Amino acid sequence: MSHVLVIAQHDGEALSPATARAVSCAAKIGGDIDVAVFAKDAGAVAAEAAKLDGVSKVLTVEREENAAPLAAVLAPQIAALGKDYSHVIMASTTFGKDVLPRAAALAGTAMVTDVMEVVGEREFKRPIYAGNVIVTVTVPGDGTVYASARAASWAPAGAGGEASVEAASPDAELPTHTEFVKLEAEESERPDLQSAPRVVSGGRGVGSEENFQIIYSLAEKLDAAVGASPAPLESR
Repeated sequence: MSHVLVIAQHDGEALSPATARAVSCAAKIGGDIDVAVFAKDAGAVAAEAAKLDGVSKVLTVEREENAAPLAAVLAPQIAALGKDYSHVIMASTTFGKDVLPRAAALAGTAMVTDVMEVVGEREFKRPIYAGNVIVTVTVPGDGTVYASARAASWAPAGAGGEASVEAASPDAELPTHTEFVKLEAEESERPDLQSAPRVVSGGRGVGSEENFQIIYSLAEKLDAAVGASPAPLESR
């Protein structure tokens, strides 16, 4: 029977919507689902994760080093915690693409990226060639399967669960060559592009930066995120 560990993504105060989508991917694999929250103070995020449908247990890994989401620091802890699970799943966001391959390497296993469909416990479908081709990937062996869930392919899990919350202390040696300096992030009232249910995108045909305002206006009316092909981005 599968026992899946989902790695929560959060900003220290609230759970990322992408985590609920990763839980839906885990539910398709089947078996028990635990969610791990790595933080300095995991209380609020853990409480939110405990409400996700299908989650059996939330594990909080609280330590000073987890105050900032550093991939180099989280990866060894994920590898240590994940060794007792059949699967370790994380949303395929920018951060997920940074931290999970590191954890898989430390665990001595390969990983499957951008899972869009679960065929079996060790068999998945994922896109290649910018989504023009869908391939079926089978993970060999019997070790822990590391996989990132393509957020756009999964509906978010509901919020009617009542999972228990427990503290966990994975035995992992943390690196000393990496430290958090500061976070620079642009604030936007629009939904996050990586987990938005709707995206309005513009390309070369828009014609100019001024005309691109039409894309922003439509996105605001639809409460959608804004995307762009390389052409308008390069012209800025």
